[in-house]
Amino acid sequence: MYLSKKGGKLEYTRMLKLKRTFDLHRDVVCDLRKKEASVCRVKEYSGEVDTRILNIECDGGILYSWKGATGTTRIGKYAPRTKQNKLLYTFDKQVCVSSCSLNKEETLLAVSLAQNKGEVDGLKPVSKCLTLLIEIHPINNTKVLKAVDCRVKVQFLHQEETDRRSVLESHLLLLTEDGYVDLYHILLTRQEGYRVVMAYPERLTRTAERIAEDFCWVQWDGYTQRLYYVTHKGKFLLRCVQFYPNHYCETVLELPLEMPANSFPAVKFVNLGFDHYHTEKPEQELVKMEVFTDRIGSMCICYNHPLNKNSKEVVYTLALVHKGCSKTFHVSLGSVEMPERSAQLHPLFIPIGYYIVVYVEGHFLHLINTRQQEMLCHSLFLSGHDVDLGVQCRAVDVMVMHSEEKASVSLLELSSGRVHSAELSAAHLLQILRADKAFKCPDCEPDPERLAALHCLLVYMGNDPNLELKIIEWLCDGVSTFQSFDHIQEFILASLYRICYEKSLNLDKILPYSCVFDKKDIPKSLLVIPGVTCFTELHTETIFNIKQTHSHSCRRSGASSLVGFWSELQWNTERTKYLEAVPNPRYRTSHVQAEWDRLLKSNRRLSSHTNHIEENTKKVLSMVDTWSLDKKLVPLFQEEDPQQRALIGLTVDKLRDHLNRHLPRLGKKKIDSLVVNYVAKLLELIRHMLETVWLKYKLDPRALSLSQRGSAAEWSVFHFMFRILEAAVGLCLPLPPGFHTLLAVLAVRCLPRHSFLQYIDHKLLQLTETFVARLMTDLDNSDDNEKMKFSILKRLPQPMKRTIVHMWDHPVTSASISKDYVHTLLEKYSTTKGFALSGRERPGFRPEFLPLTYLAKMLSDIEEQGTNPFEEQENVDTRFVEETALKQTFILLGFEEK
Repeated sequence: MYLSKKGGKLEYTRMLKLKRTFDLHRDVVCDLRKKEASVCRVKEYSGEVDTRILNIECDGGILYSWKGATGTTRIGKYAPRTKQNKLLYTFDKQVCVSSCSLNKEETLLAVSLAQNKGEVDGLKPVSKCLTLLIEIHPINNTKVLKAVDCRVKVQFLHQEETDRRSVLESHLLLLTEDGYVDLYHILLTRQEGYRVVMAYPERLTRTAERIAEDFCWVQWDGYTQRLYYVTHKGKFLLRCVQFYPNHYCETVLELPLEMPANSFPAVKFVNLGFDHYHTEKPEQELVKMEVFTDRIGSMCICYNHPLNKNSKEVVYTLALVHKGCSKTFHVSLGSVEMPERSAQLHPLFIPIGYYIVVYVEGHFLHLINTRQQEMLCHSLFLSGHDVDLGVQCRAVDVMVMHSEEKASVSLLELSSGRVHSAELSAAHLLQILRADKAFKCPDCEPDPERLAALHCLLVYMGNDPNLELKIIEWLCDGVSTFQSFDHIQEFILASLYRICYEKSLNLDKILPYSCVFDKKDIPKSLLVIPGVTCFTELHTETIFNIKQTHSHSCRRSGASSLVGFWSELQWNTERTKYLEAVPNPRYRTSHVQAEWDRLLKSNRRLSSHTNHIEENTKKVLSMVDTWSLDKKLVPLFQEEDPQQRALIGLTVDKLRDHLNRHLPRLGKKKIDSLVVNYVAKLLELIRHMLETVWLKYKLDPRALSLSQRGSAAEWSVFHFMFRILEAAVGLCLPLPPGFHTLLAVLAVRCLPRHSFLQYIDHKLLQLTETFVARLMTDLDNSDDNEKMKFSILKRLPQPMKRTIVHMWDHPVTSASISKDYVHTLLEKYSTTKGFALSGRERPGFRPEFLPLTYLAKMLSDIEEQGTNPFEEQENVDTRFVEETALKQTFILLGFEEK
C-alpha cells in the first residue's frame, strides 16, 4: 500500500488493482440452493451446500463439486460467458473428488476419487485413488483408467480441431504422484444422432502413450497446451512438451536449473486443479516454482530457494530464458523475527505483462521488469508491513491463473472461492511519482522508485492518453533539480520505446529505453536497492528441439502461433548471445553527435548527402502533418528551421543504419517505417508536451507578442520549454521546427534584456531567422529597442545578417545595405579592363556634389552591364545608395535626426 493525500486525509492505495470476476457463493451456491429447494420441495433450502472448486479449464469454465440434500456428490460447471450453471454428473453416493477435467465438447468427464485405503468393498482392498472416465452426453458408461495408491491428476487437452471428421476424438493427460505422465487417445462415435460414446473402450489402457517419466515437479498451461516438468538425475532439468492441434507433441525445450538437491521432497503439481483432500501442509512445501510465457516470445521460470533458518533473508530466482540469463535476488528481512510457519515467507509470483510481481506477505513487493532487467532501478521494490495485495486471505491460499492468449492474470482465493482479475494500478504508480518523503517510508530512496514507476507507466501502460497527460502535468510541476536522472529525458526515451518495443524483444538491447545508459557515471542510488542483492548467471546449455518436419505440418494444421512462439524464443535467445558479444549494440546519441558537430562547423556540404538527409526529413514531417492536422494550438512546424531539419534527417539516417546492422531480421521496409515513425513520434511528443503546458497555464496568442512583458504563467512555460531544450540537447535529439523561435519569443518576454543576451552568448538560446525578423519588425525604434536590435545584429552570422538588415528600416541598416551593395558591385567588376563612363546625365544625380555623382554614374553603368546582385531584396540599386549616402551626410552634419 502507499500513502496519498486526498481531501486532507491520508488514504492507502495498492500496487495491484483487483476486480472480482467470480464469487463461488454469489455465482454458484445461491443457484444451487434454489435447485436443492426444488428437489426437497421447500420454499427455501437452509441446509449446507458444501461446494468446492475442482478445476478451471482454459476456456474459463469453472468445474466444482457439491454435496446436497440427497447425500450424493455432484459435479457442475459454471460458464463465465453465459453466467449459467450446468449439472454434469451425479454420483450415487458421497465421494471425494480430488481431480476433475471436462473435454472441450462436454461429452467426457475424467475424475480422480480419493479413497480411504482402510475401507474394503466386499473382500477386495480399495486403492488410494480411483480414476474414472465417464460418458456424460448422455450419461452412459464409466471406464476405470487407474486404481493406484498414489495421487492422480487428470487433464483433457483442449485443442482446436483442424478438420471436420466423422470420427470424434479426445485426448486425456493422466499424471501420477509416481512421476509419470500418460496420454490417452480416446476415439468417440456418435450413435442415434446425438449419443456420443467411447469406441473400443477396452483398448484405452493398452494404447496409452508415455509422455514423461521420473518428474518431481510438473505444471500444465492450458491456454498454450504446454506441459512443463522437472527431473532430477544429478542435476535439475526442466523440459517442455508442446501439444499441437494435429495431436502431435514434442519436447521443445531443455534447460538445466541450479537448485538445491532437496527442493522437491514430494511431487508437486501446478495448475492441475485443486485437491481439497491432500493432507500435505503448505509449510512442507520447500520450493514454489512456476513458468510464465508471453506471446512476444519470452519465458520466465520463477522459483524460491529453501529457507535457511539461520539466515534472515528470502532468496528467489527468475530464469529469463529469452534473455539467456538468470537473476537471483537476496532480500534481507533485517531484524524481523523468522515466523514459525515458513510458508509465510514463500513468495507469490504473479505475471502481469512482461512484469513479474514477487510478493512476500507482510514484508515486500518486488515488481520485476523481465525485459529491461539490466539494472535494478527499472524494477520497483516496495517494503514494509503495509505492502498488501488486497485479497481477503493469506498469500499461501492464493492461486495464480495466467492466460498468455488473453494477456491477463487472475487470482483465486481458495478459502472463499473468489476470483479477481489483476492489473497494475496506474493510480498507485502516479502516487509514487508525486509522493513526498513525508508520506513515504523515510528510509526509501525516491529516485529509483520514481524511475521504475515512470518507466512502467510510460512503456507498459502508456497507451492511455489520459495517463500520458497526467505524467506531463507531473513533469510540469517538477521544478527541482534531479541528480540521479533527467525526468524529461526519461519521459522522451521511454515514450519513444513504447511505440516499437513489441516488434522484437531484441530491441531492448538495440534501442535506448532509458536516459541512464547515456550517463558516464551512473549514480549509486540507481545501482543499489537497500537490502536487495542481485546476482546474474548466463545460460549456456539451453537446448531447443523444434523439428522442422513437424513444424510445416503444424503450420498447415493451424498451429503456426505455437511453432512461431518457440521459433521466436529460440531466435531471441541466440540473438541475445550475439548482442552480448558485440561492442555497443545499443544505439546512443553520440552516434549522431559527432557528425552533427562536423556539419555545424563545416561551411561545405556534400550535395548528395544533404539531399539524402532532406528526403528523410520530408518523410518524417509528412507523417507529423498526417497525425496532427487539427492541432494548431502551439505554433510549431510553421517555418523551415534548416538546422533542425538537418538534425531530423541525420537522426533517421543513423538510426536506420544501426537497426539494419543489428536487427536485419525485421527487413529494410519495416525498419525504415519504424525509424520514420520513431522520429515523427519524437517531434509529436514534444508538441504534445507544449500543448499540455500551454493549456495548463491558459496561454493565448498574446503570449507571442514581443512588445509586452511576460506573466508568471509565461515564465512557467518558458522554464518548462527550457528543460525540454536541455533534455533534447543532452541526447542530441531534434526538436520540432519552430521550437527555438517560440522559446526565444518567451525569453524576450520573460527575461531581463541583459540576461536574454547572456543566454544567447552561452548558446542556451538559438537565434532563428524567423525570430530575428519578428524582433526587427514588431519592436519600435525606441532607445532600448534600438540597443536590443543592434545587440542582436552583432551576434548574427553574416549570411543571416545580410537578410535581416533588409527588414529593419533604420539609417544604420540602410548604410550597411549600401556598403554591401557597392562592395559587391565593385568587387565583381574590379578586374574588368577598359571600363569607361558613358557620360550620360541621369535624372536625380546631383552634379554639384562631384564625388557622389561620379560614384553613382559608375555604379549605374555597371548595373547596365551585369545583373544586380540585390535585385530580389527590396529594389536595392544605385538610387538607393545615393539617397542613403546623402541622408547619412545630413545626419552627420546635424541637419537631420535619426
